[in-house]
Amino acid sequence: MINALTIDVEDYYHVTAFEPYISNEEWGCLPSRVECNIMKILEILDSYHVKATFFILGWVAERNPSLVRLIHNQGHEIACHGYAHKLVYKTTQEDFRMDVRKAKFIIEDSIGTNINGFRATSFSFIESTLWALNILIEEGFLYDSSIFPVHHDRYGIPYWQRFPHFILRNGGGIYELPPSTLKIFKNNIPIAGGAYLRFLPLSLVNWGIKRINNVEKKPAVLYLHPWEIDAEQPELKVGKFRRFRHYSKLDKVENKIKKILSAFEFGTASDLISRTLSS
Repeated sequence: MINALTIDVEDYYHVTAFEPYISNEEWGCLPSRVECNIMKILEILDSYHVKATFFILGWVAERNPSLVRLIHNQGHEIACHGYAHKLVYKTTQEDFRMDVRKAKFIIEDSIGTNINGFRATSFSFIESTLWALNILIEEGFLYDSSIFPVHHDRYGIPYWQRFPHFILRNGGGIYELPPSTLKIFKNNIPIAGGAYLRFLPLSLVNWGIKRINNVEKKPAVLYLHPWEIDAEQPELKVGKFRRFRHYSKLDKVENKIKKILSAFEFGTASDLISRTLSS
């Protein structure tokens, strides 16, 4: 069973939890760590012979086109993470379209070819923003990975289908690849990556992926941010809870990722679609 490994390419200061403390205008004044962290991730993936999908923030691609080309030239899939890292439910439909279109143009210009995939900031496709799927279809995207089927204070549609599937909308269609969850007592428990990967025991994450693959006979979709393998990143002055959630267990992630890659088969999001959903 092939699973999808996805990387959300953004820097540590882009995270939604830091929005009250850092404005977009300040991003360029902070020391960037995204390039060195991506290089480390590329080395890890190469050592395990894994190709992944990199959802790249347009703001990052605009300033690091050579990094985008490097990822592409190493055989990984390039996809879009929007431009300005804004929550979809805090934007208008037109602003969302312009943000996506701008990012798509910058990323495609960097690599000289079309991209097919999209992931929203902080999985911010919620029930009231499903109009965004129509915009993605109109803008030429073939798949999305923005709907997290969980209860969360910032994102999620808990009743949404848990596994990759095709959605028909307004005469068009798009594949949806939700981050992976386990259904326990009628609740969907996230195990797919991010803070869940950092805080959950590796044994539970591995058990969850095995259950998805072997019992439910479905592929898993995992995600990672480059800053999550960077315990040496600058520590910003933010609230205690946000500091705890962002900086805790960063030194554990690299080893966890290596063990997961050694235990399961991974490929790109497009690999998953072509080998699992299209068969």
